[in-house]
This record gives sequence, C-alpha cells and structure tokens, in this order.
Amino acid sequence: MTRTHRRDLYAVLAAALLVTAAVLVGRHIERTHHTLHVNWPPLLGSWGPHAGPGTPAALLVAVAVVAYGPVLAARLPWRALLTAVWGTTTAWILSLALIDGWQRGIAGRLTTRHEYLQVIDRFHDIPGALGDFTGHILLDSPDNWPAHVAGHPPAATLTFVLLDRLGLGGGGWAGTWCVVVGATAGVAVLVAVRALADEGLARRAAPFLVLAPAAVWMGTSADAYFAAVAAWAVALLALAVTGRSPGRAAASGLLFGLTCYLSYGLTLFALIGAAVLLLGRRHVRERPVLLAWLLAGVAVVPTAFTLAGFDWWEAYHLLVTRYYQGAGGVRPYGYWVWANLACTVLITGLATAAGLRRTGAVLLRPRTEPGGRVHLSLLVAAAVLALLVADLSGMSKAETERIWLPFALWLLPSCAFLTRPRAWLTAQAVLALLLNHLLRTGW
Repeated sequence: MTRTHRRDLYAVLAAALLVTAAVLVGRHIERTHHTLHVNWPPLLGSWGPHAGPGTPAALLVAVAVVAYGPVLAARLPWRALLTAVWGTTTAWILSLALIDGWQRGIAGRLTTRHEYLQVIDRFHDIPGALGDFTGHILLDSPDNWPAHVAGHPPAATLTFVLLDRLGLGGGGWAGTWCVVVGATAGVAVLVAVRALADEGLARRAAPFLVLAPAAVWMGTSADAYFAAVAAWAVALLALAVTGRSPGRAAASGLLFGLTCYLSYGLTLFALIGAAVLLLGRRHVRERPVLLAWLLAGVAVVPTAFTLAGFDWWEAYHLLVTRYYQGAGGVRPYGYWVWANLACTVLITGLATAAGLRRTGAVLLRPRTEPGGRVHLSLLVAAAVLALLVADLSGMSKAETERIWLPFALWLLPSCAFLTRPRAWLTAQAVLALLLNHLLRTGW
C-alpha cells in the first residue's frame, strides 16, 4: 500500500470516527436532555430495518454502476454520458425511495403537515398570497405557515402551486418532479467541471455523482429540486465565462436569482459563483459585458417578487425569529456545529472523505499539479467554504442531510482524484443501501 493510499484511509477513518462520535454523543444528549429533537442522531430518522419493492432495483443499479460505470464514463460520447448519468441517477434515487414503497417513499413526502402541498389552496390569488406572505411566518401569527413553507421564500411553494395549476397536483406528481429534476443536478456539476477543469476529471467523477449516498434524501424532499436549480446556475455561469456567452450568463443569473427565492441559505452559492468567476477571470476581463448580463439576470426574480409585495429581507428576519421559536431554539449549537459535518459524511460517503483529502493535497502544491486538477480543487473548496459558513451560522442545526444537499453535490467531484474507483464506488453504494434499509428517514 502506497503512502497516498494510507493517507486516504486515515481520512476515511477520521470521517468514520466523526460519525460514530455524533451517534454516541447524540444518543446520550437526547436520552438525558431531549434537546436534539431527532430520534437517531445525527440524522432525522428512526431505527427500523426493512426492505421494499425498490430493494432489488437498488441492488441492480448499484452493481451495474460499480461494474460498468467507470468504463462507460471513460468511453461514452460526452452527450451520451450526460444522458446516462441523468437516467441512472433517476433510477438510483427512485429505487432507494421505493424501498419505503410508493406512498411513504415518494407520494406522501410532500403532503405531511410541515410541507408545501398543505397550503396549495391558500394560493388561489397568487399576488395576494405573496403580498401577505410575511404576515404568516411567525408561530403566533394568524394561520401561520407550516414549517417548510415559513422556512423558505415563496418560490419554493409557488413551484408546487404552478404544478397544481397545470393539472399535476398531489404528492405523486410533486415527488416525481423533485426526483426527475433533482437527478439533473449531477449532470450540471459535470458540465461545470468539464468547462472549468478538464473533461477527463469530469468523466472520472461521473459514477460518483450517480451513486452518491445523497440519493437517499434526493428522493424524499424538495431540496433535490433546489439543488438542481443551484447546480444549473453554476453550470451555466461556467459555460458563460469559458465560452464568452452573454446569453448563458443571463440564464445563469436568472437561476441564481431563483435559487435565492427557493431557499434563504442558498444565497451562499454566491461563494461558488465567485469561484467560477475567479477561474474564468481571463475571459471575464476580455468580455466584461458578461458580468452585466449576469447581474441583469440575477435581478429578474427578486424584482418580480418585490413588485408582487414580497420583502425577502423582512421575511428572512422573521424566519430567524420563527426558527428560534421552534426546535432551532432548543437544539444545542455545541453539538450540531460538528454533528452536522457527520451528516455530511453520511450524504457524501467515505469516498468523498478521501477525495477531499486529495483535494487539500492539490491545493497545498498547486504549482506541481496540472491546471485542471487545481481548478477542480478550487471549485470543491468553494463548496466546502459555503457549507462551513452555513454550519457556523447556527441556522442549520440538524436536518442537514436534506438542507445541505445542494452543497454536498459539489463535494462529490473530489472523488475524481481517487484511484481504484470500483472499490470506492462499492463503499458508496453499501453506505446508501445500509442507510435506506436500516433507517426510516424523516424526509
């Protein structure tokens, strides 16, 4: 075993110990103080070994990706690869979700009392609902919004309102939307990596983006949809700054604006966007009009919602108050500030722990590394920074296996630095299958 491989294993061991500590300490805190408000810390879920109709399909997808993923990723034409990544990711997410059955795994997820579909009928007058949105955020306000509606800007809820208006109402359509759209997030990440770093690295990362343990939660929450919108905002910006395309810059800005109105915390994607601009700075200097188009695109969604009467800043401040009115005011920061990172290990897998170690090694000696590897490392580092800022903010105490999905997807390309991909992919698949079969997740 080489020194590099030993260091990879040390990183994996450290990640495993972090998760173990989070489980043991969390169980003690919850048993003695009951302040974590999760049944199986650090995850929101409960112990419940089970199998379901999705089990055979999940095993089949896992074996197929481990056996053939690296070879096909290297040989398929680029567009065919992207299509294969989307299709296989969709199959992986659906099969994991269907381990819990159609109703609990997909159709019922967005219909619970905390979720968006509970308030569809309150948006019969969309401009009126937007203008009055902030009046229902606080717990003591009249007809206060359910937790997830209050906890997000109204574009999140409005998405499902519009699906309902199109005749795609109900939990089945909403869940399918989140799965199918969410599965494109990995495609967007690959597009960005190819544009900013190297096609070879993107191809090496592809199987890891497909077989991510994050798929356990990608099929159970609207955050998969949010992750896709944010990912395509970054991908289009990457294409804009490397291809000098004002149209793509404007489209990227439009999606960045939408991202901020889907989730308050995803404003931190500005850090990843800044990394893209840094990596494409030569083209931006040559065509500064790209920035103008980007900013013009960014302004569209905020302008529309502001004119409709929704004040983003007022809503955010009210949300902070609402957050501390509920479980967020009880959950101990001292535990979650590091236990959230254990959640990140569980959604990105042990392979990503090793990949992040190699990412750090590249950044420590950038002059001795090919440019593509350095660029990929900087992109991943920006995602790590965004995630750490979210962690330190204290506004993400628990439930980060769902909330941090958009950031976690940008850590997975670090696995492109790993050798022996089949062994690492096996570890990723086993973790995802164990999580989904041993726990009944809360989302």
